[in-house]
Amino acid sequence: MIPDRAPQLLLVAHGSRDPRFGDTARRVRAAVARALPRVDVELSFLDLDDPLVGDVLAADTADRVVVPLLLAPGYHSEIDLPRIIGDRARGDVRSSDVVGRHPLTDALADRLTQAGLRPGDGIIVTAVGSTNPAAASVVRRRAIELSTKLHRPVDVVFATRLGAQDINLRNAIRRLAAAGSQRVVVSPYFLSAGLLTERVENALDRLAPDSLVAGPIGTHPALIDAVVASYRRVVDAAALPAQAG
Repeated sequence: MIPDRAPQLLLVAHGSRDPRFGDTARRVRAAVARALPRVDVELSFLDLDDPLVGDVLAADTADRVVVPLLLAPGYHSEIDLPRIIGDRARGDVRSSDVVGRHPLTDALADRLTQAGLRPGDGIIVTAVGSTNPAAASVVRRRAIELSTKLHRPVDVVFATRLGAQDINLRNAIRRLAAAGSQRVVVSPYFLSAGLLTERVENALDRLAPDSLVAGPIGTHPALIDAVVASYRRVVDAAALPAQAG
Protein backbone atom coordinates (compact mmCIF):
# COMPACT_ATOMS: atom_id res chain seq x y z
CA MET A 1 0.00 0.00 0.00
CA ILE A 2 1.30 3.45 -0.91
CA PRO A 3 1.20 5.90 2.05
CA ASP A 4 -0.36 9.36 1.75
CA ARG A 5 3.07 11.00 1.88
CA ALA A 6 4.75 8.64 -0.53
CA PRO A 7 8.45 9.12 -1.22
CA GLN A 8 9.47 10.07 -4.71
CA LEU A 9 10.33 7.22 -7.07
CA LEU A 10 13.61 8.04 -8.78
CA LEU A 11 14.33 5.83 -11.76
CA VAL A 12 18.02 5.51 -12.56
CA ALA A 13 18.87 4.43 -16.10
CA HIS A 14 22.34 3.81 -17.49
CA GLY A 15 22.43 6.52 -20.15
CA SER A 16 23.64 6.43 -23.74
CA ARG A 17 24.94 8.62 -26.53
CA ASP A 18 22.17 7.15 -28.67
CA PRO A 19 19.09 9.40 -28.29
CA ARG A 20 16.78 6.39 -28.65
CA PHE A 21 17.79 5.24 -25.19
CA GLY A 22 16.81 8.49 -23.49
CA ASP A 23 13.52 8.58 -25.39
CA THR A 24 12.71 5.02 -24.29
CA ALA A 25 13.63 5.75 -20.67
CA ARG A 26 11.33 8.77 -20.65
CA ARG A 27 8.49 6.65 -22.00
CA VAL A 28 9.12 4.14 -19.22
CA ARG A 29 8.97 6.97 -16.66
CA ALA A 30 5.64 8.13 -18.07
CA ALA A 31 4.23 4.58 -17.95
CA VAL A 32 5.34 4.14 -14.33
CA ALA A 33 3.80 7.50 -13.42
CA ARG A 34 0.47 6.31 -14.84
CA ALA A 35 0.74 3.11 -12.81
CA LEU A 36 1.50 5.07 -9.60
CA PRO A 37 -0.69 8.19 -9.84
CA ARG A 38 -0.07 9.16 -6.20
CA VAL A 39 3.71 9.06 -6.55
CA ASP A 40 6.09 11.64 -7.97
CA VAL A 41 8.10 9.67 -10.53
CA GLU A 42 11.34 11.16 -11.81
CA LEU A 43 14.04 9.91 -14.17
CA SER A 44 17.81 10.26 -13.92
CA PHE A 45 20.88 8.73 -15.53
CA LEU A 46 24.22 7.38 -14.40
CA ASP A 47 26.11 8.80 -17.35
CA LEU A 48 25.86 10.36 -20.82
CA ASP A 49 22.32 11.78 -20.35
CA ASP A 50 20.72 14.48 -18.21
CA PRO A 51 19.79 14.79 -15.46
CA LEU A 52 22.53 12.84 -13.72
CA VAL A 53 21.39 10.95 -10.63
CA GLY A 54 23.90 12.69 -8.37
CA ASP A 55 22.60 16.11 -9.38
CA VAL A 56 19.00 15.11 -8.71
CA LEU A 57 19.86 13.70 -5.28
CA ALA A 58 21.82 16.81 -4.30
CA ALA A 59 19.14 19.24 -5.48
CA ASP A 60 16.89 18.97 -2.40
CA THR A 61 16.13 16.94 0.73
CA ALA A 62 13.19 14.96 -0.66
CA ASP A 63 12.67 11.39 0.52
CA ARG A 64 13.26 9.05 -2.40
CA VAL A 65 13.20 5.42 -3.41
CA VAL A 66 15.79 4.76 -6.11
CA VAL A 67 14.87 2.02 -8.58
CA PRO A 68 17.76 1.11 -10.90
CA LEU A 69 16.36 0.67 -14.41
CA LEU A 70 19.05 -1.93 -15.08
CA LEU A 71 18.41 -5.42 -16.43
CA ALA A 72 21.20 -7.19 -14.53
CA PRO A 73 23.36 -6.47 -11.48
CA GLY A 74 26.88 -5.23 -11.99
CA TYR A 75 29.34 -2.45 -11.23
CA HIS A 76 26.79 0.31 -11.68
CA SER A 77 24.24 -1.19 -9.27
CA GLU A 78 26.67 -2.56 -6.67
CA ILE A 79 29.46 0.04 -6.62
CA ASP A 80 28.71 3.16 -8.64
CA LEU A 81 25.12 3.91 -7.60
CA PRO A 82 25.56 3.22 -3.84
CA ARG A 83 28.59 5.53 -3.86
CA ILE A 84 26.65 8.30 -5.59
CA ILE A 85 23.77 7.94 -3.13
CA GLY A 86 26.16 8.02 -0.18
CA ASP A 87 28.00 11.07 -1.48
CA ARG A 88 25.17 13.19 -2.90
CA ALA A 89 21.86 12.32 -1.21
CA ARG A 90 20.51 14.97 1.15
CA GLY A 91 17.20 13.33 2.09
CA ASP A 92 16.20 9.84 3.17
CA VAL A 93 17.12 7.75 0.11
CA ARG A 94 16.61 4.00 -0.11
CA SER A 95 17.40 1.84 -3.11
CA SER A 96 15.77 -1.27 -4.55
CA ASP A 97 17.47 -4.07 -6.43
CA VAL A 98 17.77 -3.77 -10.21
CA VAL A 99 14.53 -4.40 -12.09
CA GLY A 100 16.22 -7.25 -13.95
CA ARG A 101 15.99 -9.34 -10.79
CA HIS A 102 12.28 -9.65 -11.62
CA PRO A 103 11.29 -12.21 -14.27
CA LEU A 104 10.97 -10.34 -17.57
CA THR A 105 10.47 -13.48 -19.64
CA ASP A 106 6.94 -12.50 -20.67
CA ALA A 107 8.31 -9.29 -22.14
CA LEU A 108 10.88 -11.16 -24.21
CA ALA A 109 8.29 -13.72 -25.37
CA ASP A 110 5.79 -11.04 -26.37
CA ARG A 111 8.39 -9.09 -28.35
CA LEU A 112 9.33 -12.28 -30.20
CA THR A 113 5.69 -13.00 -31.02
CA GLN A 114 5.20 -9.43 -32.23
CA ALA A 115 8.25 -9.80 -34.50
CA GLY A 116 6.84 -12.92 -36.16
CA LEU A 117 8.27 -15.90 -34.28
CA ARG A 118 7.25 -19.16 -35.94
CA PRO A 119 7.66 -22.89 -35.35
CA GLY A 120 11.19 -24.09 -36.06
CA ASP A 121 12.85 -20.84 -34.97
CA GLY A 122 15.79 -20.92 -32.57
CA ILE A 123 16.43 -17.93 -30.34
CA ILE A 124 19.56 -16.01 -29.37
CA VAL A 125 19.16 -13.78 -26.33
CA THR A 126 21.58 -10.86 -26.54
CA ALA A 127 22.60 -8.71 -23.59
CA VAL A 128 25.29 -6.19 -22.73
CA GLY A 129 27.77 -8.47 -20.96
CA SER A 130 29.54 -7.83 -17.66
CA THR A 131 32.55 -8.97 -15.67
CA ASN A 132 30.14 -9.59 -12.78
CA PRO A 133 29.19 -13.30 -12.74
CA ALA A 134 25.79 -12.42 -11.27
CA ALA A 135 24.95 -10.40 -14.39
CA ALA A 136 25.67 -13.31 -16.71
CA SER A 137 23.68 -15.58 -14.39
CA VAL A 138 20.60 -13.36 -14.66
CA VAL A 139 20.78 -13.30 -18.46
CA ARG A 140 21.23 -17.06 -18.69
CA ARG A 141 18.32 -17.57 -16.32
CA ARG A 142 16.12 -15.48 -18.61
CA ALA A 143 17.25 -17.64 -21.53
CA ILE A 144 16.35 -20.85 -19.70
CA GLU A 145 12.96 -19.42 -18.75
CA LEU A 146 12.37 -18.37 -22.35
CA SER A 147 13.31 -21.80 -23.66
CA THR A 148 10.93 -23.44 -21.19
CA LYS A 149 8.11 -21.05 -22.02
CA LEU A 150 8.44 -21.30 -25.81
CA HIS A 151 9.62 -24.93 -26.03
CA ARG A 152 12.55 -24.26 -28.33
CA PRO A 153 16.35 -23.91 -28.12
CA VAL A 154 17.66 -20.61 -26.75
CA ASP A 155 21.31 -19.54 -26.70
CA VAL A 156 22.99 -16.45 -25.18
CA VAL A 157 25.44 -14.04 -26.81
CA PHE A 158 26.78 -10.91 -25.12
CA ALA A 159 26.96 -7.89 -27.41
CA THR A 160 30.26 -6.71 -25.95
CA ARG A 161 31.80 -10.16 -26.42
CA LEU A 162 31.09 -11.23 -29.97
CA GLY A 163 34.72 -12.36 -30.26
CA ALA A 164 37.20 -12.23 -33.10
CA GLN A 165 35.33 -12.44 -36.41
CA ASP A 166 32.12 -12.70 -34.37
CA ILE A 167 33.07 -16.23 -33.32
CA ASN A 168 30.74 -16.34 -30.29
CA LEU A 169 27.73 -15.36 -32.39
CA ARG A 170 28.84 -17.76 -35.12
CA ASN A 171 29.02 -20.62 -32.61
CA ALA A 172 25.59 -19.81 -31.19
CA ILE A 173 24.09 -19.96 -34.69
CA ARG A 174 25.77 -23.33 -35.25
CA ARG A 175 24.46 -24.71 -31.96
CA LEU A 176 20.91 -23.68 -32.84
CA ALA A 177 21.22 -25.27 -36.27
CA ALA A 178 22.50 -28.47 -34.67
CA ALA A 179 19.45 -28.42 -32.37
CA GLY A 180 17.18 -28.35 -35.42
CA SER A 181 16.43 -24.64 -35.69
CA GLN A 182 15.44 -23.52 -39.19
CA ARG A 183 15.88 -19.82 -38.57
CA VAL A 184 17.62 -17.62 -36.00
CA VAL A 185 15.60 -15.03 -34.10
CA VAL A 186 17.33 -12.53 -31.81
CA SER A 187 15.72 -11.52 -28.52
CA PRO A 188 17.39 -8.33 -27.22
CA TYR A 189 17.57 -8.25 -23.42
CA PHE A 190 17.91 -4.49 -23.66
CA LEU A 191 15.71 -1.63 -22.54
CA SER A 192 16.14 0.16 -25.86
CA ALA A 193 17.59 -0.22 -29.32
CA GLY A 194 21.02 1.33 -29.58
CA LEU A 195 24.62 0.92 -30.68
CA LEU A 196 25.06 -2.49 -29.04
CA THR A 197 21.89 -3.98 -30.49
CA GLU A 198 22.97 -2.69 -33.90
CA ARG A 199 26.38 -4.32 -33.45
CA VAL A 200 24.67 -7.69 -33.06
CA GLU A 201 22.28 -7.04 -35.94
CA ASN A 202 25.11 -6.07 -38.29
CA ALA A 203 27.05 -9.22 -37.43
CA LEU A 204 23.91 -11.31 -37.85
CA ASP A 205 23.30 -9.82 -41.30
CA ARG A 206 26.69 -11.19 -42.34
CA LEU A 207 26.30 -14.61 -40.75
CA ALA A 208 22.58 -15.37 -41.09
CA PRO A 209 20.92 -12.86 -43.44
CA ASP A 210 17.52 -14.56 -43.22
CA SER A 211 17.34 -14.08 -39.44
CA LEU A 212 14.79 -12.03 -37.51
CA VAL A 213 15.34 -9.49 -34.72
CA ALA A 214 12.67 -8.77 -32.10
CA GLY A 215 12.21 -5.42 -30.45
CA PRO A 216 13.77 -4.47 -27.10
CA ILE A 217 11.81 -4.61 -23.84
CA GLY A 218 10.88 -0.92 -23.86
CA THR A 219 7.67 -0.08 -22.01
CA HIS A 220 6.37 -3.64 -21.82
CA PRO A 221 3.91 -4.06 -18.91
CA ALA A 222 6.21 -6.65 -17.30
CA LEU A 223 8.91 -4.01 -16.93
CA ILE A 224 6.49 -1.45 -15.53
CA ASP A 225 5.19 -4.05 -13.07
CA ALA A 226 8.78 -4.79 -12.02
CA VAL A 227 9.43 -1.10 -11.31
CA VAL A 228 6.21 -0.75 -9.32
CA ALA A 229 6.91 -3.92 -7.33
CA SER A 230 10.47 -2.75 -6.58
CA TYR A 231 9.21 0.59 -5.30
CA ARG A 232 6.46 -0.91 -3.18
CA ARG A 233 8.82 -3.45 -1.61
CA VAL A 234 11.13 -0.68 -0.38
CA VAL A 235 8.22 1.46 0.86
CA ASP A 236 6.65 -1.47 2.70
CA ALA A 237 9.97 -2.43 4.28
CA ALA A 238 10.49 1.14 5.52
CA ALA A 239 7.00 1.16 7.06
CA LEU A 240 7.57 -1.98 9.17
CA PRO A 241 9.82 -0.38 11.84
CA ALA A 242 7.34 2.47 12.26
CA GLN A 243 4.46 0.03 12.68
CA ALA A 244 6.46 -2.00 15.20
CA GLY A 245 7.19 1.11 17.20
